[in-house]
Amino acid sequence: MPGTHHSKFGAWGNFWATMTLLGLAVHNAQKAHVAGEAADASINHSLMMLQRLQELQQLGNESDTVLRVQAAGTDEVHIFHTHRLLLGLQSEVFQGLLYNQSEVTLQEPRDCAAVFDKFIRYLYCGELSLLMSQAIPLHRLASKYGVASLQQGITEYMKSHLVGEVGGPGPAVGWYHYAARTGNEDLRESCLQFLAWNLSAVVGSSEWGEVTPELLAQLLDRSDLVLQDELELFQALEVWLDRARPPTPVAEQALRSIRYPMIPPAQLFQLQAQSPALARHGEAVGDLLLQAYQFHSASPLHYAKFFDINGSAFLPRNYLSSAWGALWVISNPARDDRSTSFQTQLGPSGHDAGRRVTWNVLFSPRWLPISLRPVYADTAGAALPAARPEDGRPRLVVTPASISGDAAGVSFQKTVLVGARQQGRLLIRHAYSFHQSSDESGDFLAHTDLQRRNSEYLVENALHLHLIIKPIYHSLIRTHK
Repeated sequence: MPGTHHSKFGAWGNFWATMTLLGLAVHNAQKAHVAGEAADASINHSLMMLQRLQELQQLGNESDTVLRVQAAGTDEVHIFHTHRLLLGLQSEVFQGLLYNQSEVTLQEPRDCAAVFDKFIRYLYCGELSLLMSQAIPLHRLASKYGVASLQQGITEYMKSHLVGEVGGPGPAVGWYHYAARTGNEDLRESCLQFLAWNLSAVVGSSEWGEVTPELLAQLLDRSDLVLQDELELFQALEVWLDRARPPTPVAEQALRSIRYPMIPPAQLFQLQAQSPALARHGEAVGDLLLQAYQFHSASPLHYAKFFDINGSAFLPRNYLSSAWGALWVISNPARDDRSTSFQTQLGPSGHDAGRRVTWNVLFSPRWLPISLRPVYADTAGAALPAARPEDGRPRLVVTPASISGDAAGVSFQKTVLVGARQQGRLLIRHAYSFHQSSDESGDFLAHTDLQRRNSEYLVENALHLHLIIKPIYHSLIRTHK
């Protein structure tokens, strides 16, 4: 009908009229700039443009191409009336596919076909809304059709949404495997870091059953795993072995990645008597169990005379047990300086089980570096420069109250975990490690504004810190070979 045709043409004509007006505005602004004229005002019709493009995508007015998207393995076909110019502007792949073509059939996996309308919307409007379950199929479409901006946008979305709903599994394991398959190192590293810092939450969910042997090996090799103690990791591994039923070499290699010297002798005896995994693979870790018992039976200094004590087996992970640190919740952390103290075991050896080290902690919300502190003026009567509060940054200092001779051969690695509430769950947001020779971390919350009540580092206006002390042994006497 003529009226219908006029309506479509009117929408298309208005679209190009707006494009022309914006083009003239840009041209005039460029001319003014070249002529040295100062612009008094600007005209911004971007929202109107976005609305027109949205209408164009929804109504298919004056479309010149048809995309037939078929879900693989089904007769289900989604039809989209599109515009070659707009698709080609966003994607060189579409530009090639639609060259001299008015209709194209695309075969897509079911999950990708289900979100193809969102993908098309992005090509027209530059925005979309998505659910966690739609992130991978949308990323696959963006990768297939070469839409780099959408690829990066979804990667950033996935990095910031690694937490599942309360009581449910999160997406971190599945997204890690996707990132590993597609070579997305940025996303893979973010998933791996999240899993390492929040392993206790993961091993208690159905996500743990989806972990592949490759990912398990990556996790077991890390010293920054955050968990209650090494026994929790062994028990989680036993659950994984029971579910996955991997080949014997995989199971034995995983069991050899446990740091048995970090488990007290009484718990080691219990594991040997009751663990199904050790009953099946005990011979594969017999040398490691003997090493652990020897380590616990003598002083570390005496042990170091005969064995290498610098391996990863003797390096604690980030244990949340009270033997290795303390939780510190600071209410209203932007208000003033705070201090606390706590005790830790001197070392993981059974010989050191009864020895304690007391630690003093100072937190300052607005510490000023020396370079920013006011100094005395050279001229009499000159005003001192005022120190602005916004120049300061949070500072955390952890020092031993006293170190006895029992600590010879031991240095202490200090780690501070910062918690944050995400999707209703309290998880690790960041970890700061001190240099072994330092009493503080130079970058502790360096770019954090604790004055903001909605700061991502605050939980109900409180800063949740967990202070961890990791004793590290050093051989004072040359190891016998």
